[in-house]
Amino acid sequence: MTVAFHLRVGYLCKILRLSKRGDARFITGPYSIKDIERGGRLNDHRDSYHNWGVILAGGDGRRLLPLTRWIAGDNRPKQFCCVLGSETLLRQTRRRVAELLPPQRILIVLTKAHESFYGDQVDDVSPFSLLIQPDNRGTAPAILYSLMRIKHLDPNALVAFFPSDHYIGEDVVLRRHIDSAFRQASSHPNTVLLLGMSPDNPEVDYGWIQPGAPICGTIEEAIFHVDRFWEKPSQSLACHLMSAGCLWNSFIMVGWVQAFLNLIRDAVPALFRSFYQTKASLGPSDQISLNDLYYTFIHGFPL
Repeated sequence: MTVAFHLRVGYLCKILRLSKRGDARFITGPYSIKDIERGGRLNDHRDSYHNWGVILAGGDGRRLLPLTRWIAGDNRPKQFCCVLGSETLLRQTRRRVAELLPPQRILIVLTKAHESFYGDQVDDVSPFSLLIQPDNRGTAPAILYSLMRIKHLDPNALVAFFPSDHYIGEDVVLRRHIDSAFRQASSHPNTVLLLGMSPDNPEVDYGWIQPGAPICGTIEEAIFHVDRFWEKPSQSLACHLMSAGCLWNSFIMVGWVQAFLNLIRDAVPALFRSFYQTKASLGPSDQISLNDLYYTFIHGFPL
Protein backbone atom coordinates (compact mmCIF):
# COMPACT_ATOMS: atom_id res chain seq x y z
CA MET A 1 0.00 0.00 0.00
CA THR A 2 1.13 3.57 -0.62
CA VAL A 3 0.35 6.73 1.29
CA ALA A 4 -2.07 7.71 -1.44
CA PHE A 5 -4.62 5.28 -0.07
CA HIS A 6 -4.05 5.46 3.65
CA LEU A 7 -7.21 7.49 4.09
CA ARG A 8 -10.27 6.87 6.22
CA VAL A 9 -12.62 9.57 5.01
CA GLY A 10 -14.84 8.47 2.15
CA TYR A 11 -13.18 5.05 1.95
CA LEU A 12 -15.20 1.85 1.96
CA CYS A 13 -14.36 -1.78 2.47
CA LYS A 14 -16.37 -4.69 1.13
CA ILE A 15 -16.06 -8.16 2.67
CA LEU A 16 -15.16 -10.86 0.16
CA ARG A 17 -16.41 -14.20 1.41
CA LEU A 18 -15.07 -17.10 -0.62
CA SER A 19 -17.40 -19.95 -1.45
CA LYS A 20 -17.68 -22.59 -4.17
CA ARG A 21 -20.97 -21.64 -5.76
CA GLY A 22 -21.29 -20.97 -9.46
CA ASP A 23 -19.29 -22.15 -12.43
CA ALA A 24 -16.68 -20.57 -14.66
CA ARG A 25 -16.49 -19.81 -18.34
CA PHE A 26 -13.33 -18.25 -19.65
CA ILE A 27 -12.67 -16.11 -22.75
CA THR A 28 -9.05 -16.47 -23.79
CA GLY A 29 -6.71 -15.47 -26.60
CA PRO A 30 -6.80 -12.25 -28.63
CA TYR A 31 -10.16 -10.54 -28.26
CA SER A 32 -12.45 -8.38 -30.37
CA ILE A 33 -15.69 -6.70 -29.45
CA LYS A 34 -17.53 -9.16 -31.72
CA ASP A 35 -15.97 -12.09 -29.84
CA ILE A 36 -17.17 -10.64 -26.54
CA GLU A 37 -20.68 -9.99 -27.85
CA ARG A 38 -20.88 -13.43 -29.44
CA GLY A 39 -19.59 -15.24 -26.38
CA GLY A 40 -21.43 -13.12 -23.85
CA ARG A 41 -20.13 -11.88 -20.50
CA LEU A 42 -20.68 -13.26 -17.04
CA ASN A 43 -21.15 -9.92 -15.33
CA ASP A 44 -24.48 -8.23 -14.86
CA HIS A 45 -23.36 -5.05 -16.61
CA ARG A 46 -23.65 -5.88 -20.30
CA ASP A 47 -24.74 -2.30 -20.96
CA SER A 48 -22.23 -0.71 -18.56
CA TYR A 49 -19.97 0.79 -21.17
CA HIS A 50 -18.21 2.97 -18.60
CA ASN A 51 -16.69 0.08 -16.59
CA TRP A 52 -12.89 -0.13 -16.90
CA GLY A 53 -10.19 -2.36 -15.45
CA VAL A 54 -6.52 -1.67 -14.75
CA ILE A 55 -4.06 -4.50 -14.14
CA LEU A 56 -1.09 -3.32 -12.06
CA ALA A 57 1.96 -5.27 -13.23
CA GLY A 58 4.83 -2.82 -12.81
CA GLY A 59 6.18 -3.91 -9.43
CA ASP A 60 9.68 -5.30 -8.91
CA GLY A 61 8.64 -8.11 -6.53
CA ARG A 62 11.90 -7.97 -4.58
CA ARG A 63 10.63 -9.86 -1.53
CA LEU A 64 9.98 -13.05 -3.47
CA LEU A 65 13.00 -12.85 -5.78
CA PRO A 66 14.66 -15.89 -4.17
CA LEU A 67 11.56 -17.96 -5.00
CA THR A 68 11.11 -16.67 -8.54
CA ARG A 69 14.83 -17.06 -9.19
CA TRP A 70 14.55 -20.70 -8.11
CA ILE A 71 11.47 -21.27 -10.31
CA ALA A 72 12.44 -19.32 -13.43
CA GLY A 73 16.22 -19.08 -13.14
CA ASP A 74 16.29 -15.29 -13.40
CA ASN A 75 15.27 -12.15 -11.49
CA ARG A 76 11.79 -11.74 -12.91
CA PRO A 77 9.10 -10.24 -10.65
CA LYS A 78 6.57 -12.78 -9.41
CA GLN A 79 3.75 -11.57 -11.69
CA PHE A 80 5.73 -12.91 -14.67
CA CYS A 81 6.40 -16.25 -13.02
CA CYS A 82 4.43 -19.54 -12.92
CA VAL A 83 4.30 -19.67 -9.14
CA LEU A 84 1.41 -22.15 -9.02
CA GLY A 85 0.32 -24.08 -12.11
CA SER A 86 1.34 -23.55 -15.71
CA GLU A 87 0.17 -19.93 -16.06
CA THR A 88 2.02 -16.85 -14.87
CA LEU A 89 0.20 -14.73 -12.32
CA LEU A 90 -0.18 -12.00 -14.95
CA ARG A 91 -1.85 -14.40 -17.39
CA GLN A 92 -4.16 -15.59 -14.63
CA THR A 93 -5.10 -12.00 -13.84
CA ARG A 94 -5.69 -11.17 -17.50
CA ARG A 95 -7.94 -14.19 -17.90
CA ARG A 96 -9.86 -13.26 -14.75
CA VAL A 97 -10.41 -9.64 -15.77
CA ALA A 98 -11.38 -10.65 -19.32
CA GLU A 99 -14.43 -12.38 -17.82
CA LEU A 100 -15.59 -9.01 -16.51
CA LEU A 101 -14.67 -6.46 -19.14
CA PRO A 102 -14.02 -6.24 -22.89
CA PRO A 103 -10.35 -5.82 -23.95
CA GLN A 104 -10.71 -2.23 -25.14
CA ARG A 105 -11.50 -1.22 -21.55
CA ILE A 106 -8.65 -3.09 -19.86
CA LEU A 107 -5.30 -1.35 -19.34
CA ILE A 108 -2.10 -3.04 -18.17
CA VAL A 109 0.54 -0.99 -16.35
CA LEU A 110 4.07 -2.32 -16.87
CA THR A 111 7.64 -1.13 -16.33
CA LYS A 112 10.09 -0.80 -19.20
CA ALA A 113 12.89 -2.60 -17.34
CA HIS A 114 10.79 -5.80 -17.22
CA GLU A 115 10.17 -5.97 -20.96
CA SER A 116 12.19 -9.16 -21.42
CA PHE A 117 9.90 -10.87 -18.91
CA TYR A 118 6.49 -9.64 -20.09
CA GLY A 119 7.00 -9.34 -23.86
CA ASP A 120 5.55 -12.74 -24.73
CA GLN A 121 2.77 -12.38 -22.13
CA VAL A 122 1.18 -9.30 -23.70
CA ASP A 123 1.99 -9.86 -27.37
CA ASP A 124 -1.73 -10.23 -28.11
CA VAL A 125 -2.62 -6.92 -26.41
CA SER A 126 -3.12 -3.71 -28.35
CA PRO A 127 -0.33 -1.16 -27.72
CA PHE A 128 -3.12 1.27 -26.82
CA SER A 129 -3.89 -0.89 -23.75
CA LEU A 130 -0.29 -1.07 -22.48
CA LEU A 131 0.91 1.73 -20.21
CA ILE A 132 4.68 1.34 -20.03
CA GLN A 133 6.26 3.18 -17.12
CA PRO A 134 9.80 4.37 -17.73
CA ASP A 135 10.59 3.44 -14.13
CA ASN A 136 8.83 1.82 -11.18
CA ARG A 137 8.22 4.49 -8.57
CA GLY A 138 5.55 2.72 -6.55
CA THR A 139 1.84 2.06 -6.74
CA ALA A 140 0.51 5.61 -6.42
CA PRO A 141 2.15 6.94 -9.61
CA ALA A 142 1.09 3.81 -11.51
CA ILE A 143 -2.52 4.29 -10.45
CA LEU A 144 -2.50 8.00 -11.24
CA TYR A 145 -0.82 7.26 -14.57
CA SER A 146 -3.71 4.98 -15.61
CA LEU A 147 -6.41 7.23 -14.18
CA MET A 148 -5.23 10.12 -16.32
CA ARG A 149 -5.51 8.02 -19.45
CA ILE A 150 -8.98 6.77 -18.54
CA LYS A 151 -10.19 10.22 -17.50
CA HIS A 152 -9.23 11.54 -20.94
CA LEU A 153 -10.99 8.69 -22.74
CA ASP A 154 -14.06 8.37 -20.51
CA PRO A 155 -14.73 11.08 -17.89
CA ASN A 156 -17.64 9.01 -16.52
CA ALA A 157 -15.63 5.84 -16.02
CA LEU A 158 -16.00 3.37 -13.17
CA VAL A 159 -12.56 1.82 -12.63
CA ALA A 160 -11.43 -1.41 -10.96
CA PHE A 161 -7.76 -1.95 -10.08
CA PHE A 162 -6.35 -5.48 -10.02
CA PRO A 163 -2.94 -6.48 -8.64
CA SER A 164 -1.28 -8.96 -10.99
CA ASP A 165 0.73 -10.83 -8.37
CA HIS A 166 -2.11 -12.54 -6.46
CA TYR A 167 -3.05 -16.19 -6.71
CA ILE A 168 -6.83 -16.60 -6.36
CA GLY A 169 -8.32 -20.07 -6.22
CA GLU A 170 -12.01 -19.12 -6.51
CA ASP A 171 -12.24 -16.99 -9.65
CA VAL A 172 -16.01 -17.34 -10.00
CA VAL A 173 -16.65 -16.07 -6.49
CA LEU A 174 -14.24 -13.18 -6.95
CA ARG A 175 -15.92 -12.12 -10.19
CA ARG A 176 -19.31 -12.12 -8.48
CA HIS A 177 -18.03 -9.82 -5.76
CA ILE A 178 -16.35 -7.49 -8.25
CA ASP A 179 -19.65 -7.28 -10.12
CA SER A 180 -21.27 -6.35 -6.84
CA ALA A 181 -18.55 -3.77 -6.16
CA PHE A 182 -19.22 -2.14 -9.55
CA ARG A 183 -22.91 -1.91 -8.67
CA GLN A 184 -22.23 -0.49 -5.23
CA ALA A 185 -19.64 1.99 -6.53
CA SER A 186 -22.05 3.28 -9.16
CA SER A 187 -24.33 4.52 -6.37
CA HIS A 188 -21.48 5.91 -4.20
CA PRO A 189 -19.84 8.46 -6.53
CA ASN A 190 -17.58 10.00 -3.88
CA THR A 191 -16.12 6.79 -2.46
CA VAL A 192 -13.70 4.04 -3.38
CA LEU A 193 -14.53 0.45 -2.49
CA LEU A 194 -11.74 -1.85 -1.33
CA LEU A 195 -12.36 -5.59 -1.28
CA GLY A 196 -11.29 -7.30 1.93
CA MET A 197 -10.91 -11.06 2.38
CA SER A 198 -11.95 -13.00 5.46
CA PRO A 199 -8.69 -14.49 6.81
CA ASP A 200 -8.18 -18.16 7.58
CA ASN A 201 -4.90 -17.64 9.46
CA PRO A 202 -3.01 -14.79 11.18
CA GLU A 203 -0.80 -14.02 8.17
CA VAL A 204 2.08 -11.63 8.91
CA ASP A 205 3.10 -10.99 5.29
CA TYR A 206 -0.24 -9.48 4.23
CA GLY A 207 -1.77 -6.07 4.75
CA TRP A 208 -4.83 -6.00 7.01
CA ILE A 209 -7.95 -3.80 7.08
CA GLN A 210 -9.64 -2.82 10.32
CA PRO A 211 -13.34 -2.30 9.45
CA GLY A 212 -15.21 0.58 11.02
CA ALA A 213 -18.90 1.31 11.24
CA PRO A 214 -21.15 -0.60 8.83
CA ILE A 215 -22.72 1.37 6.01
CA CYS A 216 -25.07 -1.03 4.23
CA GLY A 217 -25.35 -4.47 2.70
CA THR A 218 -26.30 -8.03 3.58
CA ILE A 219 -24.24 -10.35 5.78
CA GLU A 220 -22.42 -11.73 2.73
CA GLU A 221 -21.93 -8.34 1.09
CA ALA A 222 -21.48 -5.96 3.99
CA ILE A 223 -19.90 -2.55 3.45
CA PHE A 224 -17.97 -0.79 6.20
CA HIS A 225 -15.94 2.33 6.64
CA VAL A 226 -12.23 1.64 7.04
CA ASP A 227 -10.87 2.57 10.48
CA ARG A 228 -7.26 1.66 9.87
CA PHE A 229 -4.77 -0.23 7.68
CA TRP A 230 -2.15 -2.51 9.21
CA GLU A 231 0.87 -3.43 7.08
CA LYS A 232 2.64 -6.73 7.72
CA PRO A 233 1.90 -6.98 11.45
CA SER A 234 3.80 -9.02 14.00
CA GLN A 235 2.52 -12.52 14.76
CA SER A 236 0.85 -11.44 17.98
CA LEU A 237 -0.77 -8.44 16.34
CA ALA A 238 -1.96 -10.57 13.39
CA CYS A 239 -3.62 -12.96 15.84
CA HIS A 240 -5.32 -10.03 17.53
CA LEU A 241 -6.47 -8.57 14.20
CA MET A 242 -7.93 -11.90 13.12
CA SER A 243 -9.82 -12.36 16.40
CA ALA A 244 -11.10 -8.78 16.13
CA GLY A 245 -12.71 -9.44 12.74
CA CYS A 246 -10.17 -7.64 10.58
CA LEU A 247 -9.70 -8.55 6.93
CA TRP A 248 -6.86 -9.25 4.55
CA ASN A 249 -6.33 -6.40 2.12
CA SER A 250 -6.86 -7.64 -1.45
CA PHE A 251 -5.88 -4.23 -2.90
CA ILE A 252 -8.68 -4.73 -5.44
CA MET A 253 -10.40 -1.34 -5.60
CA VAL A 254 -13.46 -0.07 -7.47
CA GLY A 255 -14.74 3.48 -7.83
CA TRP A 256 -15.52 6.37 -10.13
CA VAL A 257 -12.44 7.76 -11.86
CA GLN A 258 -13.00 11.14 -10.23
CA ALA A 259 -13.30 9.56 -6.78
CA PHE A 260 -9.85 7.99 -7.22
CA LEU A 261 -8.41 11.29 -8.44
CA ASN A 262 -9.89 13.14 -5.48
CA LEU A 263 -8.39 10.57 -3.12
CA ILE A 264 -4.91 10.99 -4.58
CA ARG A 265 -5.26 14.79 -4.70
CA ASP A 266 -6.06 14.89 -0.97
CA ALA A 267 -3.47 12.31 0.10
CA VAL A 268 -0.44 13.24 -2.03
CA PRO A 269 -1.13 16.69 -3.50
CA ALA A 270 2.45 17.17 -4.76
CA LEU A 271 2.24 13.99 -6.83
CA PHE A 272 -1.18 14.99 -8.13
CA ARG A 273 -0.05 18.46 -9.14
CA SER A 274 3.05 17.15 -10.90
CA PHE A 275 0.99 14.94 -13.17
CA TYR A 276 -1.61 17.56 -13.90
CA GLN A 277 0.94 20.00 -15.25
CA THR A 278 0.43 18.39 -18.63
CA LYS A 279 -2.86 18.80 -20.49
CA ALA A 280 -1.88 16.77 -23.53
CA SER A 281 -3.84 13.75 -24.68
CA LEU A 282 -2.52 10.52 -23.22
CA GLY A 283 -2.74 8.34 -26.31
CA PRO A 284 0.18 6.10 -27.38
CA SER A 285 1.80 8.97 -29.29
CA ASP A 286 2.13 10.93 -26.05
CA GLN A 287 4.37 8.42 -24.30
CA ILE A 288 7.41 10.72 -24.48
CA SER A 289 5.69 13.65 -22.75
CA LEU A 290 4.37 11.32 -20.05
CA ASN A 291 7.83 9.87 -19.55
CA ASP A 292 9.13 13.39 -19.12
CA LEU A 293 6.64 13.83 -16.28
CA TYR A 294 8.01 10.74 -14.59
CA TYR A 295 11.64 11.73 -14.91
CA THR A 296 11.09 15.39 -14.06
CA PHE A 297 8.73 15.02 -11.13
CA ILE A 298 8.45 11.44 -9.90
CA HIS A 299 12.18 10.80 -9.50
CA GLY A 300 12.27 13.67 -7.05
CA PHE A 301 9.12 12.63 -5.24
CA PRO A 302 9.62 10.62 -2.00
CA LEU A 303 7.55 7.45 -1.98
